[in-house]
Amino acid sequence: MLEITVSQEQGSVPVTVIHLHGKMDGSNFNDLIAAATKAYQGGARHILLDLAGLEYMSSAGLVSIHTITRLLKGESTESMDGWSSLRAIDQERGGGKQRLVKLLNPQAKIAKTLEMSGFQQMFEIHTDLAGAVASFS
Repeated sequence: MLEITVSQEQGSVPVTVIHLHGKMDGSNFNDLIAAATKAYQGGARHILLDLAGLEYMSSAGLVSIHTITRLLKGESTESMDGWSSLRAIDQERGGGKQRLVKLLNPQAKIAKTLEMSGFQQMFEIHTDLAGAVASFS
């Protein structure tokens, strides 16, 4: 089960914080995409994913994070299935850290998944909320 809550923080720009609690897998990763899409449609342009309460994340969770990144960049997300998304992630890995989606406080198991997938090369990972919010510009 995945519980998603959303809050707002103000740094030099408004930051939407999406807090995740529980387990994210193929049965619920679209819930995160839906929450981010709703926030985007409401004007969010900087998203911080708070992973502190996330106990487990399958590759479907990686797909959801990548899809959110594409959404905020204004790229199409409609035709992305899991496999094409994972291939796109592999291609984008060398492009440096992107600036619109950042990650906060992943637990050790989640951090290992992010490391093994190359997401640490693509995303800034922060350990405190204030520093993460301040990093957006």
